[in-house]
Amino acid sequence: MVNEQATSVFTGHRELLFSIVYNMLGSVADTEDVLQETWLAWVPRSEAGEEIVNPRAYLVRIAVNRALARQESISRRREDYVGPWLPEPLITQEPEVVDPAVRAESVSMALLVVLETLTPLERAVFVLNEVFGYAHTEIAGILNRSPSAIRQLAHRAREHVHARRPRYQADPRVRQEVTERFIAAVAGGDLDALMRVLAPDVIMWADGGGKARAAGLRPLHGRDKIARLIVGNATRHPVTDLNIRFRTVNGDPSALLLSGDTTFAVIVLDLVPDGTQVCGIYAVTNPDKLSHLERGTA
Repeated sequence: MVNEQATSVFTGHRELLFSIVYNMLGSVADTEDVLQETWLAWVPRSEAGEEIVNPRAYLVRIAVNRALARQESISRRREDYVGPWLPEPLITQEPEVVDPAVRAESVSMALLVVLETLTPLERAVFVLNEVFGYAHTEIAGILNRSPSAIRQLAHRAREHVHARRPRYQADPRVRQEVTERFIAAVAGGDLDALMRVLAPDVIMWADGGGKARAAGLRPLHGRDKIARLIVGNATRHPVTDLNIRFRTVNGDPSALLLSGDTTFAVIVLDLVPDGTQVCGIYAVTNPDKLSHLERGTA
Protein backbone atom coordinates (compact mmCIF):
# COMPACT_ATOMS: atom_id res chain seq x y z
CA MET A 1 0.00 0.00 0.00
CA VAL A 2 1.28 3.46 -0.90
CA ASN A 3 2.23 5.37 2.23
CA GLU A 4 0.16 8.38 3.22
CA GLN A 5 3.07 10.81 3.12
CA ALA A 6 3.86 9.99 -0.52
CA THR A 7 0.20 10.46 -1.45
CA SER A 8 -0.06 13.70 0.51
CA VAL A 9 3.02 15.23 -1.09
CA PHE A 10 1.93 14.31 -4.61
CA THR A 11 -1.64 15.51 -4.03
CA GLY A 12 -0.31 18.80 -2.68
CA HIS A 13 1.52 19.46 -5.94
CA ARG A 14 -0.98 17.93 -8.35
CA GLU A 15 -2.68 21.19 -9.32
CA LEU A 16 0.66 22.78 -10.21
CA LEU A 17 1.74 19.73 -12.21
CA PHE A 18 -1.56 19.63 -14.07
CA SER A 19 -1.33 23.32 -14.98
CA ILE A 20 2.24 23.07 -16.26
CA VAL A 21 1.65 19.93 -18.32
CA TYR A 22 -1.71 21.09 -19.71
CA ASN A 23 -0.13 24.34 -20.89
CA MET A 24 2.58 22.28 -22.58
CA LEU A 25 0.22 19.81 -24.27
CA GLY A 26 -3.24 21.41 -24.54
CA SER A 27 -4.83 18.01 -23.93
CA VAL A 28 -6.61 16.98 -20.74
CA ALA A 29 -6.33 13.25 -21.45
CA ASP A 30 -2.60 13.43 -22.20
CA THR A 31 -2.06 15.60 -19.14
CA GLU A 32 -3.76 13.03 -16.93
CA ASP A 33 -1.58 10.29 -18.47
CA VAL A 34 1.57 12.30 -17.77
CA LEU A 35 0.51 12.85 -14.17
CA GLN A 36 -0.08 9.12 -13.79
CA GLU A 37 3.43 8.44 -15.13
CA THR A 38 4.81 11.04 -12.72
CA TRP A 39 3.02 9.36 -9.84
CA LEU A 40 4.43 5.97 -10.80
CA ALA A 41 7.92 7.46 -10.86
CA TRP A 42 7.38 9.21 -7.54
CA VAL A 43 6.09 6.28 -5.47
CA PRO A 44 9.18 3.98 -5.62
CA ARG A 45 11.51 6.84 -4.69
CA SER A 46 9.38 7.92 -1.75
CA GLU A 47 8.72 4.38 -0.51
CA ALA A 48 12.39 3.44 -0.74
CA GLY A 49 13.12 5.98 1.93
CA GLU A 50 15.33 8.07 -0.33
CA GLU A 51 15.59 11.64 0.85
CA ILE A 52 14.22 14.03 -1.76
CA VAL A 53 15.26 17.46 -0.60
CA ASN A 54 12.82 19.32 -2.85
CA PRO A 55 9.81 17.14 -3.79
CA ARG A 56 8.22 19.96 -5.76
CA ALA A 57 11.27 20.39 -7.99
CA TYR A 58 11.59 16.62 -8.42
CA LEU A 59 7.94 16.21 -9.43
CA VAL A 60 8.02 19.16 -11.82
CA ARG A 61 11.18 17.81 -13.49
CA ILE A 62 9.61 14.38 -13.97
CA ALA A 63 6.31 15.78 -15.26
CA VAL A 64 7.90 18.24 -17.69
CA ASN A 65 10.20 15.64 -19.21
CA ARG A 66 7.40 13.06 -19.47
CA ALA A 67 5.30 15.72 -21.23
CA LEU A 68 8.12 16.41 -23.68
CA ALA A 69 8.46 12.68 -24.37
CA ARG A 70 4.73 12.50 -25.15
CA GLN A 71 4.91 15.34 -27.69
CA GLU A 72 6.07 13.03 -30.48
CA SER A 73 3.00 10.80 -30.28
CA ILE A 74 0.74 13.86 -29.99
CA SER A 75 2.31 15.35 -33.11
CA ARG A 76 1.70 12.13 -35.02
CA ARG A 77 -1.97 12.18 -34.02
CA ARG A 78 -2.31 15.79 -35.15
CA GLU A 79 -1.02 14.89 -38.61
CA ASP A 80 -4.17 12.81 -39.18
CA TYR A 81 -6.52 15.21 -37.40
CA VAL A 82 -9.47 16.44 -39.47
CA GLY A 83 -9.69 20.23 -39.61
CA PRO A 84 -8.25 22.83 -37.23
CA TRP A 85 -6.97 21.55 -33.89
CA LEU A 86 -7.81 23.46 -30.71
CA PRO A 87 -6.81 22.76 -27.11
CA GLU A 88 -9.33 20.96 -24.93
CA PRO A 89 -11.33 23.62 -23.07
CA LEU A 90 -11.06 23.79 -19.31
CA ILE A 91 -13.65 25.32 -17.00
CA THR A 92 -11.71 27.54 -14.60
CA GLN A 93 -12.50 29.87 -11.72
CA GLU A 94 -14.38 33.08 -12.26
CA PRO A 95 -11.92 35.95 -12.90
CA GLU A 96 -13.12 38.00 -9.93
CA VAL A 97 -12.21 35.26 -7.46
CA VAL A 98 -8.72 34.74 -8.84
CA ASP A 99 -5.72 36.79 -7.74
CA PRO A 100 -4.79 38.93 -10.80
CA ALA A 101 -1.15 38.02 -10.21
CA VAL A 102 -2.05 34.35 -10.58
CA ARG A 103 -4.44 34.65 -13.53
CA ALA A 104 -1.98 34.46 -16.43
CA GLU A 105 -3.06 35.13 -19.99
CA SER A 106 -1.20 31.98 -20.99
CA VAL A 107 -4.16 29.82 -19.98
CA SER A 108 -6.37 31.53 -22.58
CA MET A 109 -7.46 29.60 -25.62
CA ALA A 110 -6.00 32.28 -27.92
CA LEU A 111 -2.52 32.06 -26.46
CA LEU A 112 -2.57 28.26 -26.29
CA VAL A 113 -3.18 28.31 -30.05
CA VAL A 114 -0.09 30.48 -30.48
CA LEU A 115 1.95 28.16 -28.26
CA GLU A 116 1.17 25.36 -30.70
CA THR A 117 3.49 27.08 -33.19
CA LEU A 118 6.52 26.78 -30.89
CA THR A 119 8.85 23.81 -30.73
CA PRO A 120 8.20 21.54 -27.72
CA LEU A 121 11.33 22.82 -25.95
CA GLU A 122 10.48 26.46 -26.64
CA ARG A 123 6.97 25.89 -25.33
CA ALA A 124 8.23 24.20 -22.17
CA VAL A 125 10.63 27.05 -21.48
CA PHE A 126 7.98 29.70 -22.19
CA VAL A 127 5.44 28.02 -19.91
CA LEU A 128 7.90 27.55 -17.06
CA ASN A 129 9.43 31.02 -17.34
CA GLU A 130 6.62 33.32 -18.47
CA VAL A 131 3.70 31.60 -16.77
CA PHE A 132 5.08 30.02 -13.63
CA GLY A 133 8.05 32.30 -12.99
CA TYR A 134 10.85 29.74 -13.04
CA ALA A 135 14.31 31.27 -13.41
CA HIS A 136 16.48 30.24 -16.35
CA THR A 137 18.84 28.40 -14.00
CA GLU A 138 15.93 26.39 -12.55
CA ILE A 139 14.66 25.51 -16.01
CA ALA A 140 18.16 24.46 -17.03
CA GLY A 141 18.12 21.90 -14.22
CA ILE A 142 14.66 20.66 -15.16
CA LEU A 143 15.51 20.20 -18.85
CA ASN A 144 19.16 19.22 -18.39
CA ARG A 145 20.32 22.11 -20.57
CA SER A 146 22.80 24.91 -19.96
CA PRO A 147 21.44 28.25 -18.66
CA SER A 148 22.68 29.97 -21.83
CA ALA A 149 20.73 27.50 -24.00
CA ILE A 150 17.62 28.14 -21.90
CA ARG A 151 18.03 31.91 -22.27
CA GLN A 152 18.20 31.52 -26.06
CA LEU A 153 15.11 29.30 -26.10
CA ALA A 154 13.26 31.75 -23.85
CA HIS A 155 14.17 34.70 -26.06
CA ARG A 156 13.04 32.97 -29.26
CA ALA A 157 9.79 31.80 -27.69
CA ARG A 158 8.98 35.19 -26.17
CA GLU A 159 9.64 37.06 -29.42
CA HIS A 160 7.55 34.56 -31.38
CA VAL A 161 4.62 34.68 -28.97
CA HIS A 162 4.56 38.44 -28.48
CA ALA A 163 4.67 39.04 -32.24
CA ARG A 164 1.49 36.99 -32.61
CA ARG A 165 -0.21 37.73 -29.31
CA PRO A 166 0.11 41.33 -27.98
CA ARG A 167 0.17 41.50 -24.21
CA TYR A 168 -3.20 42.96 -23.33
CA GLN A 169 -6.13 41.57 -21.39
CA ALA A 170 -9.67 42.76 -21.99
CA ASP A 171 -11.77 43.40 -18.89
CA PRO A 172 -13.67 40.19 -17.97
CA ARG A 173 -16.94 42.14 -17.75
CA VAL A 174 -16.43 43.43 -21.30
CA ARG A 175 -15.67 39.88 -22.50
CA GLN A 176 -18.82 38.64 -20.81
CA GLU A 177 -20.97 41.36 -22.39
CA VAL A 178 -19.55 40.80 -25.89
CA THR A 179 -19.90 37.03 -25.51
CA GLU A 180 -23.56 37.41 -24.53
CA ARG A 181 -24.20 39.71 -27.52
CA PHE A 182 -22.50 37.25 -29.86
CA ILE A 183 -24.47 34.26 -28.58
CA ALA A 184 -27.76 36.18 -28.67
CA ALA A 185 -27.13 37.10 -32.31
CA VAL A 186 -26.25 33.49 -33.18
CA ALA A 187 -29.21 31.97 -31.32
CA GLY A 188 -31.60 34.52 -32.82
CA GLY A 189 -30.23 34.19 -36.35
CA ASP A 190 -29.67 37.97 -36.37
CA LEU A 191 -27.18 38.59 -39.18
CA ASP A 192 -27.04 42.38 -38.67
CA ALA A 193 -26.32 42.05 -34.95
CA LEU A 194 -23.64 39.45 -35.65
CA MET A 195 -22.00 41.68 -38.27
CA ARG A 196 -21.84 44.51 -35.72
CA VAL A 197 -20.09 42.41 -33.08
CA LEU A 198 -17.49 40.92 -35.44
CA ALA A 199 -14.34 42.77 -36.52
CA PRO A 200 -13.81 42.96 -40.31
CA ASP A 201 -10.73 40.69 -40.17
CA VAL A 202 -12.15 38.18 -37.68
CA ILE A 203 -10.85 34.59 -37.86
CA MET A 204 -12.81 31.50 -36.84
CA TRP A 205 -11.29 28.18 -35.76
CA ALA A 206 -13.86 25.36 -35.60
CA ASP A 207 -12.59 22.09 -34.14
CA GLY A 208 -14.98 19.22 -34.86
CA GLY A 209 -12.26 16.62 -35.36
CA GLY A 210 -14.30 15.02 -38.13
CA LYS A 211 -16.81 13.91 -35.50
CA ALA A 212 -19.12 16.92 -35.34
CA ARG A 213 -20.29 19.75 -37.56
CA ALA A 214 -17.55 22.34 -38.03
CA ALA A 215 -16.75 25.18 -40.41
CA GLY A 216 -14.37 23.50 -42.80
CA LEU A 217 -10.89 22.07 -42.86
CA ARG A 218 -9.15 25.41 -42.34
CA PRO A 219 -9.73 28.53 -40.25
CA LEU A 220 -12.18 30.95 -41.87
CA HIS A 221 -11.31 34.61 -42.44
CA GLY A 222 -13.54 37.64 -42.80
CA ARG A 223 -16.67 39.00 -41.13
CA ASP A 224 -19.11 38.57 -44.00
CA LYS A 225 -18.20 34.96 -44.74
CA ILE A 226 -18.17 33.91 -41.08
CA ALA A 227 -21.40 35.71 -40.11
CA ARG A 228 -23.35 34.25 -43.03
CA LEU A 229 -22.02 30.77 -42.35
CA ILE A 230 -22.93 30.91 -38.64
CA VAL A 231 -26.43 32.27 -39.23
CA GLY A 232 -27.00 29.86 -42.12
CA ASN A 233 -26.02 26.87 -40.01
CA ALA A 234 -28.19 28.02 -37.11
CA THR A 235 -31.14 28.39 -39.46
CA ARG A 236 -30.67 25.13 -41.38
CA HIS A 237 -29.76 23.01 -38.36
CA PRO A 238 -31.69 24.33 -35.34
CA VAL A 239 -30.84 22.68 -32.04
CA THR A 240 -33.75 21.23 -30.14
CA ASP A 241 -33.83 21.98 -26.42
CA LEU A 242 -30.97 24.50 -26.73
CA ASN A 243 -29.48 25.49 -23.40
CA ILE A 244 -26.81 28.18 -23.09
CA ARG A 245 -24.56 28.41 -20.05
CA PHE A 246 -21.94 31.09 -19.54
CA ARG A 247 -18.81 29.82 -17.84
CA THR A 248 -15.16 30.82 -17.47
CA VAL A 249 -13.18 28.66 -19.87
CA ASN A 250 -9.38 28.79 -19.89
CA GLY A 251 -9.57 31.98 -17.84
CA ASP A 252 -12.00 33.86 -20.08
CA PRO A 253 -15.80 34.35 -20.01
CA SER A 254 -17.16 31.91 -22.59
CA ALA A 255 -20.32 30.07 -23.64
CA LEU A 256 -21.24 26.41 -23.44
CA LEU A 257 -23.99 25.30 -25.82
CA LEU A 258 -26.01 22.28 -24.75
CA SER A 259 -28.74 20.15 -26.26
CA GLY A 260 -30.60 19.17 -23.15
CA ASP A 261 -27.87 18.31 -20.68
CA THR A 262 -25.19 17.43 -23.25
CA THR A 263 -22.56 20.00 -24.19
CA PHE A 264 -22.13 20.06 -27.96
CA ALA A 265 -20.02 23.22 -28.34
CA VAL A 266 -17.77 25.54 -26.38
CA ILE A 267 -17.37 29.06 -27.77
CA VAL A 268 -14.43 31.20 -26.69
CA LEU A 269 -14.02 34.69 -28.15
CA ASP A 270 -10.94 36.83 -28.56
CA LEU A 271 -11.42 40.61 -28.67
CA VAL A 272 -9.68 43.49 -30.40
CA PRO A 273 -7.55 45.62 -28.02
CA ASP A 274 -10.32 48.14 -27.27
CA GLY A 275 -12.72 45.27 -26.49
CA THR A 276 -15.48 46.45 -28.82
CA GLN A 277 -15.47 43.63 -31.37
CA VAL A 278 -14.55 39.97 -31.81
CA CYS A 279 -11.32 39.26 -33.68
CA GLY A 280 -11.15 35.51 -32.99
CA ILE A 281 -13.76 32.77 -32.57
CA TYR A 282 -12.69 29.41 -31.12
CA ALA A 283 -15.43 26.80 -31.41
CA VAL A 284 -14.79 23.33 -30.01
CA THR A 285 -17.41 20.79 -31.10
CA ASN A 286 -15.38 17.57 -31.08
CA PRO A 287 -17.27 15.43 -28.52
CA ASP A 288 -14.03 13.77 -27.41
CA LYS A 289 -12.84 17.17 -26.18
CA LEU A 290 -16.07 18.02 -24.38
CA SER A 291 -16.87 14.86 -22.40
CA HIS A 292 -14.76 15.96 -19.40
CA LEU A 293 -16.82 19.16 -19.10
CA GLU A 294 -20.10 17.47 -18.22
CA ARG A 295 -19.41 17.42 -14.51
CA GLY A 296 -18.70 21.17 -14.49
CA THR A 297 -21.62 22.54 -16.49
CA ALA A 298 -24.38 22.41 -13.90
